[in-house]
Amino acid sequence: MKSNLRKLENSIVFLLKLAMHVLLFWTFYGLYAVKNWQLLNISRTSGVVIATYLIMSYMFSNIYGRYDVGKRKSKPIMHSLILTIAFTDVLSMLMLSVMNTNERNNKTFELEQPALLFLIFFIQFIIIFIFTYGGNKLYFTLFDPEDCVIITSSQRSLNEVIKGIRKYKLQYKVTKIADYRDVNLKDYINERDTVFIYDVPVRERTAIVEYCYQNMKNVFFNPDMHDVIETNSKHVILDDVSMLGNISKGLTLEQKIIKRISDVIISVIALVLTSPLLLISAIAIKAEDGGSIIFKQNRATRGGKIFSVYKLRTMKEDVENYSVIENDERVTKVGKILRKYRVDEIPQFINVLKGDMSVVGPRPEMLANIFNYTSVLPEFEYRLRVKAGITGYAQIAGKYNTSPKDKLILDLMYIEEYSLWLDIKLLFQTALVILKKDSTEAFKKEEEFVFEEYVPVEADNESGKNE
Repeated sequence: MKSNLRKLENSIVFLLKLAMHVLLFWTFYGLYAVKNWQLLNISRTSGVVIATYLIMSYMFSNIYGRYDVGKRKSKPIMHSLILTIAFTDVLSMLMLSVMNTNERNNKTFELEQPALLFLIFFIQFIIIFIFTYGGNKLYFTLFDPEDCVIITSSQRSLNEVIKGIRKYKLQYKVTKIADYRDVNLKDYINERDTVFIYDVPVRERTAIVEYCYQNMKNVFFNPDMHDVIETNSKHVILDDVSMLGNISKGLTLEQKIIKRISDVIISVIALVLTSPLLLISAIAIKAEDGGSIIFKQNRATRGGKIFSVYKLRTMKEDVENYSVIENDERVTKVGKILRKYRVDEIPQFINVLKGDMSVVGPRPEMLANIFNYTSVLPEFEYRLRVKAGITGYAQIAGKYNTSPKDKLILDLMYIEEYSLWLDIKLLFQTALVILKKDSTEAFKKEEEFVFEEYVPVEADNESGKNE
């Protein structure tokens, strides 16, 4: 029965999504129509407001994420929808206010029933809550977790990948872990729905992916450097020969000028708006231990240029400097709060004004980390092709303790995909970082996940079977 329901999966999710969005729209539009009769008739006002709502809803859904029950956990979906609907409501209300500025309604510009917006948002919050948690509950009642196999190359690689998969127990059920050199690999794949490939040599990984595609199996694999280049390449036809072309030219002069101007404007606005918060934080830091308020540390930016990054001090003074670990005793009480909500990062807008950093870009790593990471992963230096940034792909999608390779991939994706729209999108997505509890998760001293005993196949093992 449940296997047959899989055929209706997309239809069920679509109907839930349609019902939720109709209710969200009508909550806004219907309540505002009570005192704005023109919204219930075919008029210029109704047309403009409806168009504004639909366009803003679509745009912010692309920025924050969609109603994808069954794919994501309920809380992240809630965060995405709440931020989307909040911006959509406010901008639609502003447009209604503009349209109502005329001889018949308001002779001067006035916000249209701002108090009503809070009631609308409260009702919409309840709708989102019901459809998100109820939708995921319905989905996982109807559909069993996908039967999965993890294909990897070592216990260390297994530890890295399984910690992420384990957070999605309702979506994925790992029933087999295999070494990529196992001769029974195809049997493991055929018996399951989904395949996770992690840290497998490119040639072997390609063969496994092609086999999964041939047998219509869902497949996930971690990208390497060449995958980033390929993903951001364009299809080019030379006569009748298909090729993928990647033009490495960096930011154009126009892009650099626009990016610098936007950096200055955003930094000035951010420092002005957050000045009360900075003042309160400074008083709290000083009151706790009487030490310095600002912490300076050498970091690297574009071209390997060294600069002093500014942050609010979150650690005790005169302590050894290295990446924060779990339950780090060096972090002060005030520092824990500042780090949790990223308040300690605000002074970096001064670095942006000075030209050392950009608002959006790769995170400026400590010099010791750059040396250590580059010695193991030479490609890590590619992050220095652009200015370091306060926010970016790695800061939003990753966490403080995200592995160097995963940080590199995220940062390279940003560098290769750069556009003004991408910067705007990442700026709005930064709000999600504050809502993510694990975004500042520190490095753990030791971490090992044991799902079942994993015994790698030796390269010179003639039989190819696990011993």
